[in-house]
Amino acid sequence: MFDLISEYDTQLLEAFWMTIKLTVFSAVGSLVLGTVVAGMRVSPIPVARWVGTAYVAVFRNTPLTLILVFCSLGLYSTLGMNLASEGPTSLADNNFRWAVIGLSVYTAAFVCESLRAGINTVPMGQSEAGRSLGLGFLQNLRIIVLPQAFRSVIAPLGSVFIALTKNTTVASAISVAEASFLMKNMIETEAALLAIGLIFTLGFVVLTLPAGLLFGHLAKRFEVAR
Repeated sequence: MFDLISEYDTQLLEAFWMTIKLTVFSAVGSLVLGTVVAGMRVSPIPVARWVGTAYVAVFRNTPLTLILVFCSLGLYSTLGMNLASEGPTSLADNNFRWAVIGLSVYTAAFVCESLRAGINTVPMGQSEAGRSLGLGFLQNLRIIVLPQAFRSVIAPLGSVFIALTKNTTVASAISVAEASFLMKNMIETEAALLAIGLIFTLGFVVLTLPAGLLFGHLAKRFEVAR
């Protein structure tokens, strides 16, 4: 195993760095989009609630691989929606950016449901107090409801983002050179299946275990007293 690590050290670092970038960019994108969809889900406007519900139902029940392949082959290859400037790295840049978009859109559905559960834990009286002060729906949501909702769902959101880290392996389906893409190439060229599997297992443990501990600590630190 150590011989393989020594031989592929640079490629391993690059592959896991790609996994980290996919995770971070997709986490930010899904958090923003998921918050918007959660707001639509609790909106007093029926059309907004319907759109939010439809979004969650569609993307939560669609395979992630299908979403990524649709982004790469459908939007980029077929419709020509280019997200990168022309150059030698154009294809790799496009695949990476479409992978981020696909992962963000998919994960946002789970972020929305976690956040909606947090919104439901906020006492109704606080929202009513905000309305009595003249706050509109968006002001009430931004100033009163969402800050408490986020504090209530730090641990569930942590689980969603840890799952996102592992879901980045699906990006290999559109040739993004992340960890599982390198693992597949190593398996094809090296006769050490067990050692290769152990290397990448340890790599993902190193990525996800500290994140789980961090989110657990934050959940206790910012827990809302009821």
